[in-house]
Order: sequence, then C-alpha cells, then structure tokens
Amino acid sequence: MAGNEIMIRLMQVCKDYQIGSEVIHALDNASLSVREGEFVSIIGPSGSGKSTLMNIIGCLDTADSGEYILDGTPIEDYTENELAKIRNRKIGFVFQNFNLIPKLTAEENVELPLIYQKVKRAERERRVEEALYRVKLEKRASHYPTELSGGQQQRVAIARAIATNPSLILADEPTGNLDSQTSEEIMQIFHELHRQGNTIVLITHDRDVALQAERSINIFDGKITEVRRPCRP
Repeated sequence: MAGNEIMIRLMQVCKDYQIGSEVIHALDNASLSVREGEFVSIIGPSGSGKSTLMNIIGCLDTADSGEYILDGTPIEDYTENELAKIRNRKIGFVFQNFNLIPKLTAEENVELPLIYQKVKRAERERRVEEALYRVKLEKRASHYPTELSGGQQQRVAIARAIATNPSLILADEPTGNLDSQTSEEIMQIFHELHRQGNTIVLITHDRDVALQAERSINIFDGKITEVRRPCRP
C-alpha cells in the first residue's frame, strides 16, 4: 500500500522536560521515517515518549533539537499560521478519550473542523454524511455522545478525523478505553482506511494492536530501539 514518497522523516529528534530538579528525556535522538500510504504503529509503555513523539509528528509540539521534515519541507520553515493549516487540513487526530463535545450531536461533532475550514454548508453536509457512513454510524447521526457507547464515540471521533480528507491520520491509543471486541471493530476501520490509501500512525501500548500494522516501531525511554517488520500472511 505504501508509496515511494517519504511523508514523515524525523532525524535525531530530542525533547526534554524539566520536572522539579529532574530532566526527563522524553525523546532521545529519535529517528524514523514513514512513507505515504503506510500503516505504522509506535509501541511503548507509559512514559516511553510515544505521546511526545505523536505531538511532534502532529505539529502540536516542537523538538528541542534534531529535524522534522514533513512532505519534504522542514517544520521549522513553516509559519505558525501554516502549521495551524497543516493541523486542520493535512492531519486527522484520533484520541484515546474521544474528545467529543457533549452538547453537540455526532454529526455536529464531525462537522466542527469543516466549519473551522469555512467549507460551504452543502459540502459540509455531504462530507459529514460520508464520514459517518464510512464508520457505520450514519443511523446515529443525531445522537449525543452520552447516548453512544465508547466504541460508537470512538467511531464518531474517527469520522471527525477523516471528514477533512487528511493525508495523515494520527491515532493516540484509539483502543485504550475499549473492550477487546470493540477494539477489534475499531481496528477494522483503520484497516479499511489504510486500504483506501490513508497514511496511518497509530500509537499504542498494546502489542496485539501494534502488530496489526504493516510496520511496528518500538520506543522505550525516549529511544527508538527496534524497527520490526512483521511477517504478513
């Protein structure tokens, strides 16, 4: 599925945090690359640096040193406005806690980033309908988050992420709050999105989830220690 073009390239990236008198090396000379159309998992225990890595890949945070090249352009060359556009248009985020707005229905939650993009109403309605259909939740469009199960809320979150037609989907522990059956259903959605050509970077502590990706990257104490290419049937 992966193309030839490298979408993400991190080289010797470091990120430190000061907690009291202690310096935490969240990322320690981390290097990796992801090609267009790849499905890559990043696996590590709590505190390993994987969420920091996602925040940098997603342009939510910046590295202290090293280089991050996104679609051939160093991140440092982008202005703040350009980075905001990248976050809104190029990247679809899926979080462990869903991050839905309780007072909005499923379809209104999915529509929100399109409103920020100033997409016209008719086009917004078409994209929202399509996104909810792709996650098999079109019949729950008018339901509020409190009326949906955890798995259904995560489906809404995925629909919101894909409604903007992003070239990259970043998922941070998307199955972390779900039971095994629901987790399997959510992973099937990611597999389908991958088959449709999306580039996916999925962060997890769950080895079974990680090994469903084309490629699994280990991170521990801020270091990328192993890149494993699982045998695929």
